[in-house]
Amino acid sequence: MPSSASPERGPKRGPKCGPVALSCGDPGGVGPELAVAARAILGADVPFVWLGDPRHLPPGTRWTAVEDPTEALRLGPETLPVLEIPFPAPATPGVIDPANASGVIAAIERGVQLVQSGACSALTTAPIHKKALKDGAGFAHPGHTEFLAHLAGVQHVVMMLAAEAAHPPLRVVPVTIHIALAAVPKALTADLLEKTIRITHAALIRDFGIPAPRLAVAGLNPHAGEGGAMGHEEITLIAPLLERLRAEGLMLTGPLPADTMFHARARAGYDVALAMYHDQALIPVKTVDFDGGVNVTLGLPFIRTSPDHGTAADIAGQGIARPDSLVAALKMAHRMAQARG
Repeated sequence: MPSSASPERGPKRGPKCGPVALSCGDPGGVGPELAVAARAILGADVPFVWLGDPRHLPPGTRWTAVEDPTEALRLGPETLPVLEIPFPAPATPGVIDPANASGVIAAIERGVQLVQSGACSALTTAPIHKKALKDGAGFAHPGHTEFLAHLAGVQHVVMMLAAEAAHPPLRVVPVTIHIALAAVPKALTADLLEKTIRITHAALIRDFGIPAPRLAVAGLNPHAGEGGAMGHEEITLIAPLLERLRAEGLMLTGPLPADTMFHARARAGYDVALAMYHDQALIPVKTVDFDGGVNVTLGLPFIRTSPDHGTAADIAGQGIARPDSLVAALKMAHRMAQARG
């Protein structure tokens, strides 16, 4: 069986796609400066249009206003295409200002409208500051992903973290996400695990061009429970579900001991790993590629990627923020759009 790094398991290049919509994120964070850096690195190879207030871009930025995102396809790489969204206030790098919360939300909503209409091929989102959105605009959603699911009218979405520059690549999906470790066993249900597996399986086919995805599923407990000596979830919940789905033709291995799943030789044997809780998934990704990891939301009716870091307000405006993750997120959004065709 070919490894996940083999060309035949990667996305096929499809027809030319529209530009990626890049929402600005919090203007007091590193989002604006990273957008400029990403444009300089990617040039015309990954066309994107920045959604935000051009007053928030670094001084001296060359930018061009566009009304139709497709205008970005005709601009040279020396200028940043900007679809202007007026914000209530100017921004100071390093200062998170709730006064701009309504503008941040408007940029996200505009990005969703653009991908839903087909004007843009995918959405990449720069990091937001959830407390600032709550304080400034009464933001009622736990986070970015939940807000996007709400806008799309979707009940259940899946978070994937991808380090595709690693050799072999690593894609990991946490089944439970931002909850306390003590709450994981109760939250981990057969229904949740099945939904996560099915959404992940479908996305690998549609968005990553992998016709027969191989999914490796971790156990919850050390040594995958060691036959019940360290827990029974593997015996009572995970293994029976995997057996039923294998009977449908899904290529599933597990439940596997998580501590032996993420070295290079193991990664060559699957296309995605499903982990049972947050740190079980994110520690290997951040270890393998701390700067270049990408957050992908699966299960939306459109493509959404995001850099795997926060607003980084503590280093905003200092010229030291690394664009690796945003560049990787834009590249992945573009490749996924080509795979969808």
